Amino acid sequence: MAISVFDLFKVGLGPSSSHTVGPMRAAYDFIQALRERDLLERVARIEVKLYGSLSATGKGHGTDRAAIMGLMGERPDKIDPAIVTPCLEELLESSTLMLDGRLPIPFLWARDMQWYEECLPYHPNAMTLVAHGHTDALWHNTYYSVGGGFVVDEAQAARGELDQDTTVLPYDFNSAAELMALCRMHNLRISELMLENEKAWRSEDEVRQGLWQIWQAMQDCVDAGLQHEGILPGGLNVKRRAAALYRRLLAAQDDRGLIATTFGAMDWVNVFALAVNEENAAGGRMVTAPTNGAAGIIPAVLHYYMKFQSGACERDVVDFLLAAGAVGILCKKNASISGAEVGCQGEVGSACAMAAAGLAEVMGGSVAQVENAAEIGLEHNLGLTCDPVGGLVQVPCIERNAIASVKAINAAQMALRGDGDHFISLDKAIRTMRDTGRDMQDKYKETSRGGLAVNAIEC
Repeated sequence: MAISVFDLFKVGLGPSSSHTVGPMRAAYDFIQALRERDLLERVARIEVKLYGSLSATGKGHGTDRAAIMGLMGERPDKIDPAIVTPCLEELLESSTLMLDGRLPIPFLWARDMQWYEECLPYHPNAMTLVAHGHTDALWHNTYYSVGGGFVVDEAQAARGELDQDTTVLPYDFNSAAELMALCRMHNLRISELMLENEKAWRSEDEVRQGLWQIWQAMQDCVDAGLQHEGILPGGLNVKRRAAALYRRLLAAQDDRGLIATTFGAMDWVNVFALAVNEENAAGGRMVTAPTNGAAGIIPAVLHYYMKFQSGACERDVVDFLLAAGAVGILCKKNASISGAEVGCQGEVGSACAMAAAGLAEVMGGSVAQVENAAEIGLEHNLGLTCDPVGGLVQVPCIERNAIASVKAINAAQMALRGDGDHFISLDKAIRTMRDTGRDMQDKYKETSRGGLAVNAIEC
């Protein structure tokens, strides 16, 4: 299995990569499968069946809405978030679904959108789509949203495939130990090795341009979050804070307090992370990094570097994202980046490790120091539960991204102050994340049935 950095960093929309981006992509793929089989024009009815975690928190995460938009022929990387609400309002009013954006079929929400608590065998995030003709079923398939917008269908799941890409890479690695050994053997930095691998899919210019465009999308998301104010949707009445904090920072108010004078740059890190995750919670345009639930961490740390590092340039952005991508690939291959599978340690923990590695890379860290930075970032998020209040990515998700962004910077600094020698390896931390995820009770893996999700409502 080959994973590209562009698989980890994908433009989509909020609030969730696994519960929104993945289901929309799956529904879009289902439409393409119907077209390939010459069945699309014969469809008279569609059933959407949501299982496990997609059912438990699907309403708060917009899973049902995302699936409908996918059936309408919309892709998560192309859709304008502004059209979602009007399209769904029209569907509810008319009980008509515009299949592939052009074929009207009846769709009764109470009948055709179905929710099941049971988990299917392969992954907690499962969705079955059934296309009916006028007399019988035409085609059905089950899709698993395995985190970060990655989707596999029933056949791939049965073969144990996480993805269908079988590209042969010049420097393939399945562990951090292998990655470091390859870097040392070929005298390459982690970002340089990743660039060589990316060239198996596209030219170096295309890689650099593509990653710069990812960075532009991250900046656009931050800018939007710094402008928008008000109450986030969903019923919790959570107020956006990024715009007001941004204005206070620009005003440069004279604050001689200890934290303000010695830790002031972290205010900027906080506001960058809050801006992204408030946009995510509002269903805005995002970059998975590696998921939507943790999408604020890498942009916040990279914004911090670009704002405060003298001489920071486009090449640094590319190197940062490539090194971060290497760590994300290891987390995905050897554990998970899905909150429904291993808890929030798989989302925020992975993103924190990725951001720490990226920052250590552009700060001139050695291969061992970069690996150490990632390990510190991940180790100190182990056991982090996924218990979103109300099934929404607001509490504790928004603040959690800000805290983890600061943690990533500290992890990079600690690693850079050392020589790269440390007791726990990144590989061991990733394996621990995998094992801890297996040991977690199901209610702490994106179900909203435990932890803060329960206590916040009860209190």
